[in-house]
Amino acid sequence: MIPLRDNIPHTRTPYINYAIIAVNSLVFLLELSSGPSLPEVVEALGFVPGRFVALLGYLPESLPVLLLPLITSLFLHGGWLHLIGNMWFLYIFGDNVEDTLGHWRYLAFYLICGVGASLIFLAFSPKSPVPLIGASGAIAGVMGAYFFLFPGARILALVPIFIIFTLMELPAYLFLGLWLLLQFFLGTYSTLEPSQAGGVAFWAHVGGFVVGILLLSLFAPGQVRISFSHGKKSS
Repeated sequence: MIPLRDNIPHTRTPYINYAIIAVNSLVFLLELSSGPSLPEVVEALGFVPGRFVALLGYLPESLPVLLLPLITSLFLHGGWLHLIGNMWFLYIFGDNVEDTLGHWRYLAFYLICGVGASLIFLAFSPKSPVPLIGASGAIAGVMGAYFFLFPGARILALVPIFIIFTLMELPAYLFLGLWLLLQFFLGTYSTLEPSQAGGVAFWAHVGGFVVGILLLSLFAPGQVRISFSHGKKSS
């Protein structure tokens, strides 16, 4: 399913959301410009679970090398489709979450969701030598927050029915709930059949979504009352 728009207008300009999209796009252009050295860049700045576990034995000297990829990996992408897909989902869902949390709390929320998603992926693949890159985990956290804050919002989406895509307007709780369910099943399948995972870190998506929901109690305490009608928030 591809979301096209929602029916919740933001009340203030989502500067941080736009900045995150801009930085991701700029970093991807820098990736393209790195040429033959790109694999080395991804290896150094991506989050490698196996390397992370190995470096734990060399604390505190390894702390900078240990922590830096948890942040830098969130701004690297593996191709145009990876980048565009992630940034489109962030554009659709991020503005309203930023509206609720405020600019700087939203930035902190986004980064913590991304780090949390990577650590949850680590729990499922502690020996993986493959760099984990992409904003998907952090964006999943934003989607988890949206699921909790705006469950009654209406999402206009392209939905595949067999081989034909059709336009459908779905409530946010259904759209995001189905998305989470799909990630869970694909994550389970990737655990059972790792060779068939296609390089997608589904557990990072599930983890980010759950972290986003849990963090709301810290970042938006007492501000939200859930309503499944009209997609409106009250605070």
